[in-house]
Amino acid sequence: MARAESNRQVPPALRYEPATRARLERSRRDGQVVRVRPGVYLPLPTGDGPARRREAEVLASVRGVVERLATSYWLSHETAALLWGCWTWRLGRLVHVTQLANPSVRRDSDPTTRRHWTALPERDRHDLDGVPVTSLERTAVDCARSLRPASALVVADSALRLGAEVRLLEKILDESAGKRGVIQARQILRIADARSESPGETLLRWAALDAGFPVLVPQFSVATWRGEFRLDLAWPELRIGLEFDGMVKYAGGMGDPAERLLAEKLREDALREAGWAILRVTWGDLEDLERLADRLRTARRLARERAK
Repeated sequence: MARAESNRQVPPALRYEPATRARLERSRRDGQVVRVRPGVYLPLPTGDGPARRREAEVLASVRGVVERLATSYWLSHETAALLWGCWTWRLGRLVHVTQLANPSVRRDSDPTTRRHWTALPERDRHDLDGVPVTSLERTAVDCARSLRPASALVVADSALRLGAEVRLLEKILDESAGKRGVIQARQILRIADARSESPGETLLRWAALDAGFPVLVPQFSVATWRGEFRLDLAWPELRIGLEFDGMVKYAGGMGDPAERLLAEKLREDALREAGWAILRVTWGDLEDLERLADRLRTARRLARERAK
């Protein structure tokens, strides 16, 4: 199943023992390792870009929590989402832990950890490579209740892609009736869609919906004289397609960039000849949502005028 193939690994610890003491001391002095608890170290977290580095930092913090906690616990919320392999958006630094009873620990005594306490049915408990986590469905619901809507939808879309069961999501929501964030969670899970193929597509879909536009259809197929092409998002009734460009495919990670650019041009020409308007959106465009909304509004107006 996709679940087992996608989860993120918690890095193994380097322990301060007689056989490793000299090497760890050198690595510590050289800034190559970071201490996650007394006697336990990890290689300095690294990653390709700010988001990946943040993920590596959180995973390192998770190892510190795993090594430190002695009472029963389950990593939860967006920490569990990361471990399951869900997408995240603006991942926080805190490690989230759910426990069955109030641990009576002052928050300022462990500033890297956010503790939650609640009844957690056996159904909602899981194990990933020896690390206790909340189930994929419980994780999606917890994130939908607690995160900002855009971040919550990013997790929810990817949880569905990983195989989260819709009926179980609904059951957990019903059991959570009256708790904080449940109304938002119902709204988020109602619009979550496993067809989304990237966090950028999910965020673009949310931005349009939040600005008052009709729901965009993910991965919509269009027949052209060059063959059938899938659009990232579409308003089929107006023949408007939205393409999210994350730039990976133009940076050499998906074949020759020049060939990719030519293929994209030929594809877009065929779509336009079939009567479709194509808007391209980048990460930078998501930083100015008012301008993006203006572009979408203009595209819809022009499409209606063409249809007259």
